[in-house]
Amino acid sequence: MVDDFVFMRLAIEEAKKAEAIREVPIGAVIVKDGVVIASAYNLRESDQRAVAHAELLAIDEACQKLATWRLSDCTLYVTLEPCPMCAGAIIQSRIDRVVFGASDPKAGCVGSIYNLLTEPKFNHQCEVEKGIMAEECGEMLTTFFRELRKKKGKNLSDSEVSET
Repeated sequence: MVDDFVFMRLAIEEAKKAEAIREVPIGAVIVKDGVVIASAYNLRESDQRAVAHAELLAIDEACQKLATWRLSDCTLYVTLEPCPMCAGAIIQSRIDRVVFGASDPKAGCVGSIYNLLTEPKFNHQCEVEKGIMAEECGEMLTTFFRELRKKKGKNLSDSEVSET
């Protein structure tokens, strides 16, 4: 869908804000009725808070803006496949649709390790669209971690460094 690319581009712009402050470049936007109602980027290192993931910050902002914890009829766009914590928040907030860019084979819970968002045992499931602008999203992360390793003087392979 054309709109998916438009909104993923906005999530990438959020990720670039994270990268500019030396955060892992992950960005998220939440859309309702074709309008962005929340946007955020990773702040885990800056805030030293384990829960300062882009998805959680965007969910919190959307809940405040809509004055409800139920984000029905919303779509979350995120540059990296959500982790278990973020997938849980997506389920709890009742987001209807999730679109992500790059897969995360180490922590992804929207298909890579497990798929929490479509687990029928939960009281809510999400529609999932994966791989939208995956190459661009993944390259941003690969470049970030490559540069981080250079600065730390380490020679680790990409698979040895966690991306979340």
